[in-house]
Amino acid sequence: MAKEYLLGIDLGTSGTKTVLFDTEGAVVASALEEYPMYQPQNGWAEQDPADWWNAAKNTIRTVLEKSGADPAAVRGLGISGQMHGLVMLDENGRVLRRSIIWCDQRTAEECREITEKVGAQRLIAITANPALTGFTASKILWVRNHEPELYARCRHILLPKDYVRYMLTGQFATEVSDASGMQLLDVPNRCWSKEVLEKLEIDESLLAKVYESPEVTGYVTGEAAALTGLAEGTPVVGGAGDNAAAAVGTGVVESGKALTTIGTSGVVFAHSDSVTIDPQGRVHTFCAAVPGCWTVMSCTLAAGLSLKWFRDNFCREEIQAASGMGKDPYVLMDQEAERVPIGANRLVYLPYLMGERSPKLDPECRGVFFGLSAIHTKYDMLRAVMEGVIYSQRECLDILRGMGVVSSEMIACGGGGTSPLWRQMMADVYGLPVKTSASKEGPALGVAILAGVGAGVYASVPEACRRLIRTSAPQEPVPGNHEKYEPFYRTYLSLYPALKEGFQTLAQA
Repeated sequence: MAKEYLLGIDLGTSGTKTVLFDTEGAVVASALEEYPMYQPQNGWAEQDPADWWNAAKNTIRTVLEKSGADPAAVRGLGISGQMHGLVMLDENGRVLRRSIIWCDQRTAEECREITEKVGAQRLIAITANPALTGFTASKILWVRNHEPELYARCRHILLPKDYVRYMLTGQFATEVSDASGMQLLDVPNRCWSKEVLEKLEIDESLLAKVYESPEVTGYVTGEAAALTGLAEGTPVVGGAGDNAAAAVGTGVVESGKALTTIGTSGVVFAHSDSVTIDPQGRVHTFCAAVPGCWTVMSCTLAAGLSLKWFRDNFCREEIQAASGMGKDPYVLMDQEAERVPIGANRLVYLPYLMGERSPKLDPECRGVFFGLSAIHTKYDMLRAVMEGVIYSQRECLDILRGMGVVSSEMIACGGGGTSPLWRQMMADVYGLPVKTSASKEGPALGVAILAGVGAGVYASVPEACRRLIRTSAPQEPVPGNHEKYEPFYRTYLSLYPALKEGFQTLAQA
C-alpha cells in the first residue's frame, strides 16, 4: 500500500513550524521559519499576518520537497495556533492592520468595559473566564474605541491560525478550542454567545463559522496549491489552539490525564468530559479539541523564567563550566540543587517575577525569598526556586481537583520537563506518577492527528492517541517525600495573603 501522510502546522509567536508525519505518527520532515514581533509602545505586541502566511507557505513547500512525498498522498492538514490574536479583514479579505497578539497588555480599560456591560459573574458563566487583557474581545473593543474608521471597514474577524486557513481554503472558519479564548464563545454550549455579542454591540456576521477541531473546514484551493506544493482539494480540518493541540499531541484526551508545561510560563492542563467552570475565574475553562469535551488550564507567568533569571544572575561559574564541558548549564544546576534537602533548608520562594495570572490575577505581586538567613547558600536558593515553581503548579492543580477535575497521571512538557529533578519534585509534590511524551512535536502532532480523524484515517481522537502516542516509564513519587514537602507547601500558600497589601503598597511607592 502506498505511504500516506498528515501535515501539522504550528503557528507560534516566534515562528511557524510545519511537520510532515506518516500515519503512524513518525516525523518524515520538518521546517521552521521565524518572524518578528513589533512593540510600537511599552506593553504592546503586534505581528503581521502576512508573515504567518509566508512562513506557512514556505515551510509546507520545504517539507514536501525534503521528504519527496507525493502531495496527493497527504490525506489532510491541521493548524495549531497562538491563541487570542486579533486579525481584521476588509470586504475583499485584505488585512486592515497588524494583528494585536496574545501578550499585548493595552486593553485594561476595555476589560473594565466588558465586565461592566456583561456583568462579572455572567461573563464567567458564559465564557468561562473573567475579562482578560490577553483575550480577543477586549482587543476588538480597543480598535473600535481608538481606530473607529478602521473598525468601520472591518468585515471579518479571525484568529491567527484561521487567517492561514483562509489563505489555504478561502473559507472563514474557526474551531471551538481557539474560539474559547476570544471571550465571545458560549463555552458550555460551544457556539457564539448572542448575549455577549449583543451587550458588547459586536455584529455576529464579523465572526467565522465555528467547527469542532477534527471537522473538515475547507479544501486547499488551486491558488494555494500552486504556492505551497500541496494537492488542490487537500482537506483542512479545524485544528486547535496551541495548548489544546499540545494536549492531543501528548495524549491528554481522556479523563484522568493532565499535563504540566514548564516553559517560560507554567501551565497545568487537564482533560474533562464535562464542563466545569471556576466561579472565581482563577483558572481557565476552554472547549477541548476532542468533540464534546472540555479542558481546564492554569497559566503562571514565571515558571521556567524564574530558573532562567536565577541562572543569568547567579550562575556564571556554572555557565562557564558547562561551556567547557559541552553541557547545558541547567544540568549542572540540577546536580547542585539535588544535594540540597527537601525544603531548601527552610527557604521558600514565591515565583511572582512578572506579577501573576493563575490563580492570583494580581499584576502587582512580586518574587520573594522567605526565610533567608546567614546559613543559606546560592544552592539553597537554587533549590528553593525550583520548589517554588512546583508549589505554584500544585496550587493550580489543587484548584482543578476542587472542581472535580482529578488526574491519575501527569505528562511533563516544556524545557522544565526535561529535568529529572524537576520531574521528581513534581511527582513528589503532586503525589502522582509523572511521564514524558516520546514525541517532541506536541502541537504539530496534535493537529496532524486531528487531520487524520477528519480525513477518516482514524476513528476518533482518543483512538488515534492510543495508537500513536508513546510515553516514558513513569517517575513515581518517592515514598515519604510528599509528606516532607507538605509543611513547606502550606507555608508557601500562607505567604501571598500575608503579603498582598505590601505588594500593593510597593507598587505605588
